[in-house]
Amino acid sequence: MLEFKDVTKSFKDGNRTIEAVKPTTLKFDKSELIGIIGPSGSGKSTFLTMAGALQTPSSGEIIINDKDITHLSQKQLARTRMEDIGFILQATNLVPFLTVKQQFIMLKKQKKDVLSDEELSHLMEQLGLTEVENKLPSEISGGQKQRVAIVKALYTKPSIILADEPTASLDTENAMEVMKILKKETQKMHKTCIVVTHDERLMKFCDKVYHMHDGVLRETDAERDWT
Repeated sequence: MLEFKDVTKSFKDGNRTIEAVKPTTLKFDKSELIGIIGPSGSGKSTFLTMAGALQTPSSGEIIINDKDITHLSQKQLARTRMEDIGFILQATNLVPFLTVKQQFIMLKKQKKDVLSDEELSHLMEQLGLTEVENKLPSEISGGQKQRVAIVKALYTKPSIILADEPTASLDTENAMEVMKILKKETQKMHKTCIVVTHDERLMKFCDKVYHMHDGVLRETDAERDWT
């Protein structure tokens, strides 16, 4: 599903070169829920934006569904993001003048292969969102916005789901429910899901856990008692 081949990302800061992501080679397969933890500034967000075709690496290759996306045009990258990737970001990116229900109508016009109405209703019910489907983003809470963003990411049936602190604005009960749903959808639909978070409680749901520090990504013990 997703492969990094000797990928690096560096930035210029005056006369200094900052290595945000140091040489990284790894492969994430179908049906895997991956957790990435690490301190702020460790390179997690940079890694995620490259995996999501939002940034190009300084060197190396990124493969998504057997396609090298490293040298694609901006138009081709946008198509890759639409077809293959579902984003769950801290900033929920809901369209402010559309109701929750209309957010999904808009997505269906952009991409025809989406969840059925029945599947969408089931997800909305699971996350306690049925009662807000006719409300605008300004009329619902931060936690509800985050849950809507999670349903939106699943709605387009992407092969890869990238989640940046997906439970940051949720209470413990809803955070655990979200991770259960991501785990279930990852396995049932044979997706690859990568969750970047500071919340070590979420790691118990992951098939593999990686720790990032100073731009270096290393696999750690997925069986560790993260509770």
